[in-house]
Amino acid sequence: MKVLVVGASGATGRLLVKELLARGLSVLAIVRSAQRFSQAVGNHDRLSVLEAAVLDLSQEQLEQCVGGCQAVASCLGHTLSFKGVYGSPRRLVAETTRRLCEAMKANPAERPAKFVLMNSTGCRNHDIGETVSLPERCVVGLIRLLVPPHRDNELASAYLRREVGQGDEGLEWVVVRPDGLVDAERVSKYEIHPSPIRSAIFDSGKTSRINVAHFMASLLCEQSLWETWQGRTPVVYNVASGEAGAG
Repeated sequence: MKVLVVGASGATGRLLVKELLARGLSVLAIVRSAQRFSQAVGNHDRLSVLEAAVLDLSQEQLEQCVGGCQAVASCLGHTLSFKGVYGSPRRLVAETTRRLCEAMKANPAERPAKFVLMNSTGCRNHDIGETVSLPERCVVGLIRLLVPPHRDNELASAYLRREVGQGDEGLEWVVVRPDGLVDAERVSKYEIHPSPIRSAIFDSGKTSRINVAHFMASLLCEQSLWETWQGRTPVVYNVASGEAGAG
């Protein structure tokens, strides 16, 4: 399998690329700086790097990128700076998701292509009736108004759930929702839930980036796991020391 990874130079994206390569997959990474990416990830004979801003690529170029890939993984996000949060493009994740899905549909294959999107527990899945308390709804509403990347993540998830949906013959998807992201040196025990089991605002848990990368890679490599979560929005939590869990 060959996987296209966007957001590959980010803190989680780099870990995902390494995990995919370690599992024997080939990777095409789209990054803004090939030099910085190579310094962080290293060189590999199964790793190809395209230096570009993904939204600067034409639709034809995106179709060429996904043409040789059986899966796409997005760890794309906004830079945590004033320009990154409030500058253009405001719809980086949602627009990239839409354009990549259209490119994948333009390259039909014998088996449906796979799309894995890294998202957030703050983005509820309204399609399965997820609810939160009134105070949390108020806070999330303010975040939606004041922090554009949150709305961007919501739109990206909504596009997969509602526009691509469950019955597309050429494209399958999973939206992975970690809770509060933290760094860790190695994969630890983690658990997967269909919906959040705690408040993303008032009682957020922790999810290490390396565990997110491990789960995303496992989805692409293990068909039974993919079939379990295909078309769903699983939530990933680290398991605290001494607790039982599945990772």
